[in-house]
Amino acid sequence: MEAEPMIIAPHNIEQLREEFPLLHQKVNGSPLIYLDNAATTQKPLYVIESITNYYTGYNANIHRGVHHLANLATDAFEKARNKVKRFISASTDSEIIFTSGTTDAINLVAQTFGKSTLQKGDEILLSVMEHHSNIVPWQMVAESTGAKIRVIPITSSGEWDLSALDTLIGERTRIVAVNHVSNALGTINPVKILIDKAHIAGAKVLIDGAQAIAHIPVHVGYLDCDFYCFSGHKMYGPTGTGVLYGKKELLEMMPPYRGGGEMIETVSFENTTFNRLPHKFEAGTPNIEGVIALGAAIEFIEQLGWEWMNEQEELLLQAATEMLHSIEGVKIYGTSKHKVPVVSFLAEGIHPYDLGTLLDKQGIAVRTGHHCTQPLWDWYKISGTLRASFSVYNNLEEIGIFKQALLKAISLLK
Repeated sequence: MEAEPMIIAPHNIEQLREEFPLLHQKVNGSPLIYLDNAATTQKPLYVIESITNYYTGYNANIHRGVHHLANLATDAFEKARNKVKRFISASTDSEIIFTSGTTDAINLVAQTFGKSTLQKGDEILLSVMEHHSNIVPWQMVAESTGAKIRVIPITSSGEWDLSALDTLIGERTRIVAVNHVSNALGTINPVKILIDKAHIAGAKVLIDGAQAIAHIPVHVGYLDCDFYCFSGHKMYGPTGTGVLYGKKELLEMMPPYRGGGEMIETVSFENTTFNRLPHKFEAGTPNIEGVIALGAAIEFIEQLGWEWMNEQEELLLQAATEMLHSIEGVKIYGTSKHKVPVVSFLAEGIHPYDLGTLLDKQGIAVRTGHHCTQPLWDWYKISGTLRASFSVYNNLEEIGIFKQALLKAISLLK
């Protein structure tokens, strides 16, 4: 009852774009150019149809029923878990916990592992470029446990200042929580170096993979991270879906996050015993169709192939970077040599909101504001930027149109 296997010619961009119905519309009288992929990617028919197939073919609750539809739904749900395990090279299905997204996954670790292990004076290490979702949960835990937060500084190009690690990681470091890729700068961070240094000090490491998962292969075994979190909607899957990967021995020692159905083994009014992994952390009826569609999104990425996807995205990144450099008064923030296709920029003397509004009037969707990274922009001494973020379905023609729209908007606002 799952979606039929997709057959696609990955080197044909126009054929690929046909897989994305939303792209073929007009906004304010102009063809839509969608450059807000870091916020959420559009969904291919293959993923959309997997949701339709579930609701029209085998809609039922999972794990608890013995009837035919329940068995079909449970099988599809657990197949999706196995796809995730394979996709990130985890050791077992039991290390894959389904959540509502990256934010939920980080909060789960903070409120269980963090609260149960941190003590007064312990240290949590973050970086300047973290998303608010990887700052606020740790601030809450630090406040309740007496732990302290320390911060990795960055360079002017938007990279970690690795020279600071030896003074930041010490005997009181207990948890390191950093992003794999910056949502605001596009920087691909050298997380393996940090993980190894943290482990030498006895600390555990959580990686926020929300912005990495659609752009680079993730191998949690090679990274040796203790936790890895990501969202389905950033990788062509549905909103409200996400994954927490955790090393089995850590997940087993962590207390449950929520109470309810499925996460229990036995219940009486005197005592409750909890279910085995991964169900211990999956209370209640999950987003069944969303998880199944997340599995379809993984298949979509695997059929396109990382090599071709990376070539396409690098081409777009280079073209967009060169285009912005060619416009007088435009400054790019985040100039690392190791980036995903994200460019944050400002036009001199123009508020990003005003520029973003005029771009929208021409059918171009970009993000404006602080991108949930206020400490990062405080470091740069600005309040925010415009952000154009690309996906494999974007093309060079769109970048050309984007340039003309930028020039027109800038001329109107100056």
